[in-house]
Amino acid sequence: MAARFNLFLVLVAVFCALGVVTSQHKSRKLFHAIEVEQERAGQLEVEYGQLQLELSTWATSPRIERVARERLRMRLPEAADIATLAERASP
Repeated sequence: MAARFNLFLVLVAVFCALGVVTSQHKSRKLFHAIEVEQERAGQLEVEYGQLQLELSTWATSPRIERVARERLRMRLPEAADIATLAERASP
């Protein structure tokens, strides 16, 4: 009877050890996955900053004026074509 109990305790210890090894392996895999995702997040932040810089470059006034002249064939009006409105007196 004591031999059976000792065998049972050994089996329980083996299963517990296997559980510990399995959980450590899963923990290491998850930690590695977190590191990979954090590195990817850093890369995305850099790319986002570059895109913001590019967007600000595309929206500069000289570029907008050049596109308006070249693509849209727009031009500034002549001084004679500009009309101003007088301020209206408030009642």
